Amino acid sequence: MSWALVWLIVGIALMIAEVVSGDFVLIMLGVAALFGAGADVLTGNLVIDVAVFAVASVGMLLLVRPALKRRLLSGPTHHTGIDALIGARAVVVSTVDHEAGRVKLAGDVWSARTLGEHQPPIAPGTPVTVVEISGATAVVSAEP
Repeated sequence: MSWALVWLIVGIALMIAEVVSGDFVLIMLGVAALFGAGADVLTGNLVIDVAVFAVASVGMLLLVRPALKRRLLSGPTHHTGIDALIGARAVVVSTVDHEAGRVKLAGDVWSARTLGEHQPPIAPGTPVTVVEISGATAVVSAEP
């Protein structure tokens, strides 16, 4: 068995193991092992293969991994689902009080209620801001 095949198997095994660990270390070592396989195909010298693997490993762990981790683990930059509706503007369709009402929000008519018991009812046509979503009800506050 040639060393290129050994490097290839080790590289693929490390990449598969990364799926379990999720820390972006094994994937970097797996890619470096693929560089080692490439070096063996080109040179056939095991010492050069190991040197290429070592340099590629250090380079990937110090340069690529931090940037990749920062990019992939930073989280979404935009909200989705009901989180995207918080802070959105809506228009009252039928009078909204603490118990019931309807607003047009994101193109749909939602059931709505005011934020507090002591807030006055909000008349139809009034723009409001969504403060939270409680189940299928938009909790709104009148805009100043």
